[in-house]
Amino acid sequence: MTKTDLVNYIAEETGLTKADATRALDATMSGIVEGLKSEGKVALTGFCTFATQHKEARQGRNPRTGEAVTIPARTAVTIKAGAKLKDAVN
Repeated sequence: MTKTDLVNYIAEETGLTKADATRALDATMSGIVEGLKSEGKVALTGFCTFATQHKEARQGRNPRTGEAVTIPARTAVTIKAGAKLKDAVN
């Protein structure tokens, strides 16, 4: 499902216009990003939990040349499915 498909689904289910559904989806995604930036975790009970995880810098290898390269430190986002989501897809 693409973002457009999701917007169409939201519009049909809620009776919103596609423009309103797009704004609602964009606001939801922005809220998740802001929550991750400020608190490092966003929990949507029963659906999923988004969390940030710090990854230290490490040594890796260029698969083409075998040369050692340093992979810089970064913050990764993890997503853990909630019980209701797991039950819905199984």
